[in-house]
Amino acid sequence: MAIVALLGFVAGGAMAVMHLRTGDRAWDMRSYVAIHLSLVLAVGVLITGAIWAKGSWGHWWVWDEPTLVSFLIVFLLYATYQPLRFSIEDPERQARYASVFAIVAGAFVPLNFLAVRMAESLTHPRVLSTTGGAMPGEMRLTFYLSLLGMGLLFVTLWKFEMTSKHASMQLKSLRRKLAGEEPPLAVERSAAPRVKVEA
Repeated sequence: MAIVALLGFVAGGAMAVMHLRTGDRAWDMRSYVAIHLSLVLAVGVLITGAIWAKGSWGHWWVWDEPTLVSFLIVFLLYATYQPLRFSIEDPERQARYASVFAIVAGAFVPLNFLAVRMAESLTHPRVLSTTGGAMPGEMRLTFYLSLLGMGLLFVTLWKFEMTSKHASMQLKSLRRKLAGEEPPLAVERSAAPRVKVEA
């Protein structure tokens, strides 16, 4: 789950690059959804990881373990993404600033991963290492299958949320048209990106 969450953060940064390159707000929406889902997975990682650590190590959290602390730092970094979006009212500036944040934070993830790999682990086992890890063959197969399953779950949830947001925007647009209203000049404040919908 942690690997998929970290890859989702990086994917959000890559989609943010596309938003800045093309100016297409759809890329901003894609980046927003990828980061949102990665945050949800990261919360799951922190909760289930603490439960596992208590059973395995006898402690809920070990502060001198670089793998745990670095993941918490990445989580806290991305936890500021939503408040950043919500603090900016202008939709264009909101999308631009959020994209820059997603790119910088997305670049931090692989650097953080490499720094943790170079640090000496005190407690946390290395699943993916330069020597292939210490997993037996059956366990490695199970690991790769579960990684594939989490990746497919992430992609499915990402597509579902994208479809939901697009349908919601189309519905709002159609309601305004049926009511004979012009699109409001001052849109309500929201952290979620807005994409122009063709009816």
